[in-house]
Amino acid sequence: MQKVVIDTNVVISAHISKNGNPSKIIELLSDDKIKICYNEKILAEYAEVLSRKKFNFSIKIQNLFINKVKKQGIYITPTISDIILPDETDRIFYDTAKTANAYLITGNMKHYPIDEPFILTPVQFLEMLENNK
Repeated sequence: MQKVVIDTNVVISAHISKNGNPSKIIELLSDDKIKICYNEKILAEYAEVLSRKKFNFSIKIQNLFINKVKKQGIYITPTISDIILPDETDRIFYDTAKTANAYLITGNMKHYPIDEPFILTPVQFLEMLENNK
């Protein structure tokens, strides 16, 4: 079972399009094929973005996802790094993945260092899983 940290953009994409690669990754949570790593800051980010009016997700959808993460995930207290990131709000995802020795799945590769092999797009992560069967 692979440990992952899922960037918020992947969570939002999964809820917008049920047929895309982000949605396939969220389905893997339900199938116990991956374990999501999280902490209070990540949960707060998920809750804040999922509740934005522009996405129009119901409270039920928001709560189902947050509760799934809490129930099926692994709580991680990250070690804070001193790496320079283009967007400091992404540090919690980077540091949590690094601390947990997990993959960081993101649709915004430009927000993270390009030379880190644990940072993957949804397509790259799914291909890696397929190749490791």
